[in-house]
Amino acid sequence: MNAKGVDPEHQGEHPRLKLSDQLAHPVRFSLVAAIAGTDESEFAVIRDHLQVSDSVLSRQASQLEAAGILKIRKGFIGKRPRTWFALSDEGRTVWEQHLAALRQIADEPPSAGSL
Repeated sequence: MNAKGVDPEHQGEHPRLKLSDQLAHPVRFSLVAAIAGTDESEFAVIRDHLQVSDSVLSRQASQLEAAGILKIRKGFIGKRPRTWFALSDEGRTVWEQHLAALRQIADEPPSAGSL
């Protein structure tokens, strides 16, 4: 990092190159956004919040789990099976970097010399 806090290796790189491909899908993005502020969230609550079917949420959550972004825990409450989601440490980092890149894209107009 230089004095301005910019990594010289990434200086001049467009922020879109810092976006996570795993979060490009709207349901995966929405899932991570929904649980980012929690320690753990229950499947049904997230499904209802995102207004998606069980199969859609399950498929997208599995892809995030395979990428190391999401942790899926299964258990029971009484005799009823339940599933909970939580971000992994890597997932939190990916989420924060993705949001930072989106903010940078939205907030930084192109320099006059690049138009």
